[in-house]
Order: sequence, then C-alpha cells, then structure tokens
Amino acid sequence: MAPVPITIVTGFLGSGKTTLILNLIPQLPHTYKIALLKNEFGDVAIDSQLASSAAISGVQELLNGCICCNLVGQLGDALESLLKDIGPDRIIIETSGSAFPATLAMEINRLGRETGNYVLDGVVVVIDVENWKGYEDTSYTAKMQQKYTDLIVFNKWELVDERKYDDCLDRVGDLELQIANVKSDKGRVDQSLLLGLDSALAKDGDSVNGGYSKDKPPQEHSKDHETEVEVLSVNLVSEGDKPKSVDLDALETFLLSAPKDEVYRIKAIVSATRAMASSSGDIDESSRSQPGVSVYILNWAFGRWTFTRSNATLPAPIGVSSSTATTVVSNTHETILRMTIVLARGEVSKWKSRLEKGGMVQQEGEGGFLMISRVI
Repeated sequence: MAPVPITIVTGFLGSGKTTLILNLIPQLPHTYKIALLKNEFGDVAIDSQLASSAAISGVQELLNGCICCNLVGQLGDALESLLKDIGPDRIIIETSGSAFPATLAMEINRLGRETGNYVLDGVVVVIDVENWKGYEDTSYTAKMQQKYTDLIVFNKWELVDERKYDDCLDRVGDLELQIANVKSDKGRVDQSLLLGLDSALAKDGDSVNGGYSKDKPPQEHSKDHETEVEVLSVNLVSEGDKPKSVDLDALETFLLSAPKDEVYRIKAIVSATRAMASSSGDIDESSRSQPGVSVYILNWAFGRWTFTRSNATLPAPIGVSSSTATTVVSNTHETILRMTIVLARGEVSKWKSRLEKGGMVQQEGEGGFLMISRVI
C-alpha cells in the first residue's frame, strides 16, 4: 500500500487555516477522503462547518497543548487511529502555534520511516497580513526551524494597503531564507499548489493536469490567483522501437536542478523500467518484484520528491506535435509521461525554454516527442 500523504497547515490562531481547508475541499474529487488532525488550546470542539463537510471523513483532536511540543508523543497513535478507522487518501494536520513546524515535520518523517504508512507532502504556513507583527525570534535556531516550511500563504492581504503588505514581506525576509509564498484569494489557494499528486488524485484526469482542463480554461480562474503562479503542462510520447520508458537519469537531473523559490511543485505520472530513488534515498520496494515497464507517480514539492509505483494509467496520445514537427499517431506511440509544473510568477517562459532544449524530460535512449504548453 502506498504511504498516505500528510499536509501540515500551521499558523497563529485566527490566521485563516480553517478557511484555507474549507476552500480546498470543493476543488477535490467527490470520492477523495480527507482525515483531519487538529489541535487547539482548551476544550474546543472542531469547527462545526468543517466537521459537517462530507469530504472530511474523520477527525482527531489533540487538545491543551502545542502539537509541535508536548503532544508530539501522541501523534503516532492519532495517525494510526485515522489510518485504521478511516482509510483516508490524505491526512491534513491543522495546528496552531508559533508557525515553526520543524519538530512536527521531523516526527512525521520518523513515523514514515518506521511504519512505511506516511509521507510528508508539504508544510504550509498561513499568515494574517492584517494582524501579523513578524517573527519574534530570528535566531539561527528559528531559521533552522523555518527551513521546514515549504509554502507561506499570505491571507487577508486585500484588507490592508500596499505598504502594510510590503512590511509583512520584510518581516518574512528577516529570516533570510528563500521560501515560496503566495497571496490567497480571500482564503483560497489552488489545490495544485497546496497538494501533491497521490494515487487517488491520479485517477482523476483533471487533478493530474493541475486542476485545469479544456472545459475550464485559464480565463475562468481567479484573476488574483493567476498573478500568483504559472503552470506548464508537459507530455512525452514514445518514439520508435526504443523502450517505452522515461529516462530517469535525465529526470533526476531536472529535479535536482529546480530551485524551490522558482519551481513550487512537479507532479507526474511516469512510465519507467525501474524505480527512481526518492530525495531521501528510499526506493519503492514493490517495484523490485515487478520486472519490465511500470507506472509511477512522481510528486516533487519544494525540493523534496517521492517516486511511487501506482495502478494509474497514462492516456493514449491523440496527436503528437512538437516545436519542430507534427506526427501521425500509430500503435507504436504511447504516452510515457504526463506532468504538471507549478511555477512562481514570471518563471514560465524560462522553464519552458529550458525543457524544450532537451536533456531534462526525454525517452530512455534519448528521443521521444515532447509537448509543452502553458496552462496559465
């Protein structure tokens, strides 16, 4: 069984974490099962609107303490209970605190290594621009803690003037770290940025393509969101008698070269003759007993990635066209990679050009028909 991805959403009380989750739910397939692990101080019941959502399959609460400190010891039991009782596609941990999530992230990584049941997908910090005064601690320890943050979401920025927002950016800059950041659209951030690709989302074609489709063209998306990220769609179709597999050495070079302040997420369904090691060095053991070409899910998030065997299928190519030629599809052509790349604003042209030059995404033995298009 593939490990369950865990997304951490953290920030101070009132920053908008619950709103972010509520706005995420409608973007997911109806069959997608989310389990929520939430901690608050005091005897506080889970937000009634969140608890009543049909997409929240189960809730665990840890009360009267910071989950990053004295409640860490309870985390394994809580996750195990959710896994056993709910069988979720994803677990979201919503925690209030100082927004320094390193202890929690390290504990999830430890539990993942020991049990094989979990994988950390991303750490999201929500900041209330209207009320946030900056980090009280900018020491070396604080900077090390904040290195575990993958994405900062600026919330309520539309309620302040430009100077106040710039002051907030300066306070984040006090830590002298390159951390991806976006402005929410009244508490909404696109799921393609918040969540990586997993087995359940891979079954949904729209999700694989970053949540965008021909039926939902770019102009129908929020104008504010369009200014925050840019998205590339990449498809690779096999050529000739070469192995119908992606060149994993070239792909790994691409993943290692992608700076996380320019490239936020890379999600792909990949056909390959072997498993590629994750960024932690782990290899999906299930692939060793499956010789030949298999399908894998690549999930790259802010510099980390996993590569997991999957039952997902790649779509048949409708037509093959590139910057140099158009080819009629025959039975010998197969889609061997379908990828979505979520980029920081202003980066799409540069990365489209780099990919088109070759050497990053290609068929094993070199070659293949590479099709790259800008989605937004």
